[in-house]
Amino acid sequence: MSENAYDSGRLNLPFVGHCTFAKAPICLDWDNIDADVAILGVPNDMGTQWRSGARFGPRSIREASTLFSFGHGGAYDHEDDTLYLTQEEVRMVDVGDADIVHTDMNKSHANTKAAVKKILEQGAMPIVLGGDHSINYPCLAAFEGRGPIHVIHFDAHLDFVNERHGVRYGHGNPLRRASESSHISGMTQMGIRNVSSSSRSDYDDARAAGSDIMSVRQVREMGTAEVLSRIPDRDQYYITLDIDCFDPSIAPGTGTPSHGGFQYYEVLEIIKGLTRKGNIVGMDLVEVAPAYDPAGVTSILAAQVLMNSIGFIFHERALNKQQ
Repeated sequence: MSENAYDSGRLNLPFVGHCTFAKAPICLDWDNIDADVAILGVPNDMGTQWRSGARFGPRSIREASTLFSFGHGGAYDHEDDTLYLTQEEVRMVDVGDADIVHTDMNKSHANTKAAVKKILEQGAMPIVLGGDHSINYPCLAAFEGRGPIHVIHFDAHLDFVNERHGVRYGHGNPLRRASESSHISGMTQMGIRNVSSSSRSDYDDARAAGSDIMSVRQVREMGTAEVLSRIPDRDQYYITLDIDCFDPSIAPGTGTPSHGGFQYYEVLEIIKGLTRKGNIVGMDLVEVAPAYDPAGVTSILAAQVLMNSIGFIFHERALNKQQ
C-alpha cells in the first residue's frame, strides 16, 4: 500500500479484519499465485513426542503478525536507515494451509510436499508456518531437482534420529531425512544444546554427513561474523527455525522448551548476514504451541522473525538487481 493510499484509505488497525499473515491478500487458487512470497500454514503436530499443540501455530502466528501490519508503505528501520517490505521489493500472499488428515502422517506429509511444490512451480518463495518440526521433511522434499541447497537449522535439538520403534518421520527425524536427499548439499545446525533426544551416534552421523554443529554458547563466543564465515558459500540456502532455539524466557509457547537458548538479535543478525552470502530459497518456522503461552509473546516473536527475514531477503535481492 502506498503512503497516499494509507493516508486516504481505511485505517485498518491490527485488530481489524481477517488474520492472514501480515494482512497479505488471500490466494487460494494455487495455480495462479502471482507473488514473490507465499505464506503456507502446515497445522500438523502428529510428530510430537511430548506436548502437542503446534497445530495451532499457524493461526497464532498469523494473528500475531497483524501487529506489524498497519498498512504503511514498508517498514523503516532507523538502525539500518532502510525501508523494508515495500511493495516494490516484495509482493506477498497467504495461500492458506496444507490439508492435514488426522492420524495419517504419510498423507499429511504428501499434501504438504504438494503444496510447497505448487508454490515453487508458480515462482514464489515458500514461507511455511508449522506445525511441529516433522513438517520440514516434506517442505525440503518439494525442492527435489532444485538443488544443491544448504540447510540452515536453528534449534535446541539436533533432530537427527534415524528410526525409533518404526518412527522415521516425526519431529526428531527431519534433518536426518534431509541428509539422505541428493539435493541437500550440507547443513549448519545452530543452538543445539543440553540433554536431548539425540544420542552420540546421531551427532557422529550428522558430522559424517557434512553437518557443522554449534551450540548457543559456541555461537556467542564466536560472534556473528565468525559464524557466517563457517557457513559454506552456496547459491541457495533453506532456513528451518524451531522456535525452541530461543530461550524459554522469550519463547515459552513450545512443546519442548530448553533453557540456555538464543536471544532475538543473535538469530536475526545471522539471518541478515546470510542474505549477503547467497539466495535464501525457502523458510519454515515450527513448534509454536500457543496454549503454553497465555501472553502470546512466542507467536509475536515468530511473526517478527519472519517479517524481518522476508524484509532482509528481498531488500538484498533488490540491491543485487541494481548491480
